[in-house]
Amino acid sequence: MVDSSYDAIVIGGGHNGLVTAAYLARAGWRVVVLEARDIVGGTAGTESFGGARVNLCNCDHLTFRTTPVMDELGLKDHGLAYLDIDPAQLQRTWDDEAVWAVFHDVERTLESLALVRPQAVAGYRRYCEQALPAARLVLEVAAAGPPSWRSMAGVLARRAGRGAATVLSWSRRSAVGVLREFFDDEAVIAPAVTEGPVVWGLSPTLPGTGLGALTYALRHAARLGRPAGGSGAVPDALVSAIELGGGEIRLGTRATAIRCEGDRVRGVEIATGELLGAPVVVSATDPQRTFVSWLKNPPAQMESVIRRWRDRPHTAGYESKLDVVVDGPVRYRDLGPVEALLDGVEPAGPTMVVAPTLAEIHRGYEMLSSGGMMTNPCFLANVPSVLDPTVAAPGVHVLSLETLFTPYHLVGGWPTSAEPQRWLERFAGLVEPGLLDRITAMRAVTPDRYESDFHLPSGHAASFGGGPLAALRSPDPELTRYHTPVKGLFLTGAATFPGAGVWGASGRNAALAILSRHDAARWSAGAGSLP
Repeated sequence: MVDSSYDAIVIGGGHNGLVTAAYLARAGWRVVVLEARDIVGGTAGTESFGGARVNLCNCDHLTFRTTPVMDELGLKDHGLAYLDIDPAQLQRTWDDEAVWAVFHDVERTLESLALVRPQAVAGYRRYCEQALPAARLVLEVAAAGPPSWRSMAGVLARRAGRGAATVLSWSRRSAVGVLREFFDDEAVIAPAVTEGPVVWGLSPTLPGTGLGALTYALRHAARLGRPAGGSGAVPDALVSAIELGGGEIRLGTRATAIRCEGDRVRGVEIATGELLGAPVVVSATDPQRTFVSWLKNPPAQMESVIRRWRDRPHTAGYESKLDVVVDGPVRYRDLGPVEALLDGVEPAGPTMVVAPTLAEIHRGYEMLSSGGMMTNPCFLANVPSVLDPTVAAPGVHVLSLETLFTPYHLVGGWPTSAEPQRWLERFAGLVEPGLLDRITAMRAVTPDRYESDFHLPSGHAASFGGGPLAALRSPDPELTRYHTPVKGLFLTGAATFPGAGVWGASGRNAALAILSRHDAARWSAGAGSLP
């Protein structure tokens, strides 16, 4: 039996899928979101653990507020509020204990750097002069709607071309090569690439990673923040917006097939065997699974697309995260002179990047394929409850320890691995004594858990690679145009432009692509005019 009561079906309740659904519902569409898990948000969600609220990935949001999503969907009216985080992060390496801070304000950052790495100040100033226009250009292009030569030209005209040459040049180079033009100090370069290419699962020495050198500039171009109540406040607000528009969320509902009829989609089959009919289907999940496993009776024009995705190797996961509930505060050992610049901000609140040497980082990348693990891990550590006490009971704190370059195919396997405990013990060496004795609950979300718990193939969330220029010359146009050769079938999610992170631009862009092709009149009546 076919239920044809929907105008659009969105597969996947991650934040991008929810953004798309919210725009469609606001435009008057009858939309349903199918989510296989029992909560929405994907890895942008927050859930209860050990008597506290823990984020499923890091809680820092840098790019979400650079898009019009919050204003256009009225998410403040649905309870979404952000806490600004400044400094955005603290930087250190395993080999050098001198800590410095990246503030939103460039001058405050230079003041911090001058206290411990005075030789890097002039280079950082030169870096900002070149990188800041490029960072602002990237953010504006991502917020401008589906990328095209026309939209890119419009952004360049508004910005008088500022940053374009840098984006073009850096996108072809390695992140390490770019940063070495400004710094000869690994204690400045290594934390930057840890937050850049390493987060993407790449060695920063590889050509094509150069835009990862924008890490620091992006924190000056945009304000880093965290949603009050945890990262999951974003998907919660989006669900409220969807339901206000008459949309529906179906939890515990696993899609098993996307049915086609002729040259267009007919609907989505779910695990119960029911077929939900709709003229528009949006997949907010892995494109390879969408095209190769789910698409049934596809039209002839899809053959080359399916073949292209079938032949593509799938990247394995490389990120892990420890959630640790602690009965008492988590305080770093002596941070040195930088602590006086924090204006009373508890240092454990912002994210601390703990980076190995550049040689160790590249070796860690090489070991991913053989299942080896770095001796000195790449850490992104914070204690969200310090700045947002609503996520834990009074006196209780939540430590988030994200560890990068953790191979999916770990030698010996993850279920019995001592690695997570080793990471915790290494981190404990950076803080005041007693942390290990005050732990009341701990869990390790390793790549195998991301696969089993979050339906990510091989524990990896496919992400769009590159920047604005890659969007214009992508060999996979469905990742940058959001529509496919099957009429009515669209894509959104981290695999589409502009990529991973809690950004929301992909979800908005997909909605605009759908509305411009199918129902611009409804959009105009329901939510203003198309940009």
